[in-house]
Amino acid sequence: MKLHYLLAMAGLVLGLSVQAAEQKDLRIGTDATYEPFEYKAPDGKLVGFEIELGQAICAEMKRRCVFVESPWDAIVPSLLARKFDMVMSGMTVTDERRKTVAFSDKITDIPYRVIVKHGSGLDGSPAALKGKKVGVLKGSTEADYAEKYYAKAGATIQRYESTQDSYLDIASGRLDAIIGNLVEMKMGFLAKPEGKPFEFASYELKDPAVLGYGTGVAMRKNDAKLKADFNTALKAVHANGSYKKIADKYFDFDVYGK
Repeated sequence: MKLHYLLAMAGLVLGLSVQAAEQKDLRIGTDATYEPFEYKAPDGKLVGFEIELGQAICAEMKRRCVFVESPWDAIVPSLLARKFDMVMSGMTVTDERRKTVAFSDKITDIPYRVIVKHGSGLDGSPAALKGKKVGVLKGSTEADYAEKYYAKAGATIQRYESTQDSYLDIASGRLDAIIGNLVEMKMGFLAKPEGKPFEFASYELKDPAVLGYGTGVAMRKNDAKLKADFNTALKAVHANGSYKKIADKYFDFDVYGK
């Protein structure tokens, strides 16, 4: 009788332990200044495409999402310091970043563009912006691109802690151009009243070695099981239509790409 009781109790404890493990919080680092991907609603709540997508993926993984805010330039060091389990914040997959972190399967694939003022006569090319001030997000892929091409051509590169700060400066005339993610700049700036005097320049930025291969979720290299579980859940949200449903809420075109 005692043996049966002990076995039953052991099974119960084991079952509870497994359930607890399945429901363990998944801490996701994010820089919530990147509308419409991750940003704060007027009430302070974190919202956006990647916030909702992360929650859908966590549900598939039977984990609870806990989003942890971090400044962009500290987000990878914080991941490596185990302040969170992954980074889901529009991070571009590049060969350089792969030396430090592991990436999930692709989340989005969106081009980079240059914003200039209407009627400025600037086509957004490095040659056109010689002697001009160009804003970029500090520590970003576009910052690397600007340094490689625009600084070399004679532009002054201004690095910002947030994209919102760069929008304020170009709107007030302290910048001549901004380089960034097409969707974020379109919805976070051009679609707003303060962005009406501005437009995308005609110049197209190309250099996969710098601009990367779309965005992914960054994890520590030794978290192989977490990466596998995440990718399985990501495939599931594509298969069940959740990815498209969430994307359609925020975008009027395909952000996943080919």
